[in-house]
Amino acid sequence: MQTAAAPVDVLVVDDEPMVREVVARYLERDGLRVHEVGDGDAALRWLEHHRPDLVVLDVMLPGSDGLTILRAVRASGNVPVILLTARTEEVDRVLGLELGADDYVVKPFSPRELAVRVRNLLRRSAHTEDTDATMRFGSLSIDPAAREVTVDGTAVQLTPKEFDLLHLLARSPRRVFSRRQLLEQLWDSAPEYQDPATVTVHVGRLRQKLDRDPQHPRWIITAWGVGYRFEP
Repeated sequence: MQTAAAPVDVLVVDDEPMVREVVARYLERDGLRVHEVGDGDAALRWLEHHRPDLVVLDVMLPGSDGLTILRAVRASGNVPVILLTARTEEVDRVLGLELGADDYVVKPFSPRELAVRVRNLLRRSAHTEDTDATMRFGSLSIDPAAREVTVDGTAVQLTPKEFDLLHLLARSPRRVFSRRQLLEQLWDSAPEYQDPATVTVHVGRLRQKLDRDPQHPRWIITAWGVGYRFEP
């Protein structure tokens, strides 16, 4: 007899009941189990006792704000996080990405678009098939099956989106990818929701984690005016 698959848990943190309700409705249609929280302090208490598979997180919250919650999530692991931000909060969006958010959606947003992003992020954060062999580039090792990265034998903690970006670039050494190509392949969102700065921030985070001197990166090289390439 087959064992039923474990439910996928998504935490939705937003102080607007209507937003939580609409988001939950769309995600539940995809078979996800949704937990709703309306303020930052309650979210932190919930996270002390539960580990969701993904978090949808508003930046502006009563009590602890979304960036504080994001820091707490990142301190305890690599659960994928999608930020909800207002159009005027560009600084918060960039800071959120620098703190480890995997994606963001600008309010007002399409719940269908958000549901697509959730599905894609959950799919990519799952284990890759075991047929993907470990890639080694000198001191850097990338294991797609385990979604693990090491440098000089030391494990490097990457968020799901950081791993996806590194893996994509490393699969095609020396090939230059434009920011737009990376957005289309990794973020899967409609053009009006895409911001090249998202890629720039993720590359910066990868360099901070992989390189001894991020100002002179060893692995991810900028092709000025075009995009990025992986140097084996």
